[in-house]
Amino acid sequence: MAFSSEDIADHPNFVEALRGFAASLRQQFDESPRLSRMLASHQRWLLSQAAFALQLEYDPTQPGSGLTTTNLREIITSNNAASRNTVLNFLDQLLSYKFVRIVGDPTRRPKRYEATEISFQAMFQWVLTNLLVLDRLDGGDRVSRLQGRPDLLRQVQPQIARRACLDPRWLEPPPRVALFLWTEAGGLVMDELVRRAIEPLPGGEVYEIGRIDARQMAEHFMISRTHLQRLFRRAVEAGCLSWPDDTRKSCLLSRDFLREYCQWQAVKFSIVDHAYEKICGPVDLGKPEPLLGAVREA
Repeated sequence: MAFSSEDIADHPNFVEALRGFAASLRQQFDESPRLSRMLASHQRWLLSQAAFALQLEYDPTQPGSGLTTTNLREIITSNNAASRNTVLNFLDQLLSYKFVRIVGDPTRRPKRYEATEISFQAMFQWVLTNLLVLDRLDGGDRVSRLQGRPDLLRQVQPQIARRACLDPRWLEPPPRVALFLWTEAGGLVMDELVRRAIEPLPGGEVYEIGRIDARQMAEHFMISRTHLQRLFRRAVEAGCLSWPDDTRKSCLLSRDFLREYCQWQAVKFSIVDHAYEKICGPVDLGKPEPLLGAVREA
């Protein structure tokens, strides 16, 4: 039976598995920065998942189906995730970066788009990365089964996207999580913080995550240094981050904040698991996967 979000959030290995997940996403960013930034805020994540699902759901017998501006706008604006202009700008960006292409006559309305090969590969890797976290919790065979039947992505991903766009727990992150996830590249910053949270300090209330170099991080993630410094100031005010002294040589991550983030991420992983089970059937459980190592090992 697929995991509930509560089962995932309360699993004793989830924090460590999530840290491995964050490290894998950082690796994927380093390999393809521009594409990874399309998922670097919650709004862009929702847009990307919905757009990819729509193009997979194209039916030549159904006029107007597939990825069009109208269809994407209907999904996204119905839950107030983005405005009409944001949808238009997003599709223009995908087209200019060659992450999608126009199918058929470009002068015909409505224009229909489809994902290019680089987008297919990235989405397949993203789904595998999520399934690996679930396999590491229960020893399941989700990753190996999808790798053996990559065609199943065409059915699994739309299930993930549709469920995610309808679940209010995922659509609206908790306020302190939203502080990061609703901002430009905030997902990349959050992944970096989680990746560093290895062991809580004595007392268990905070994790020491090392020195935060805003200039270097902003340069690496291709964001404004001013924007990043403002984000960190707000995070400190909200109790997400702190510094033990004025030297600021090492930053502390609140355990309560990490717990909030884990609970929110658990909703997404539960959505992925239910979508996978609906298409692929029950998981064959075995010995949980080792928690260390990159996704590419799968």
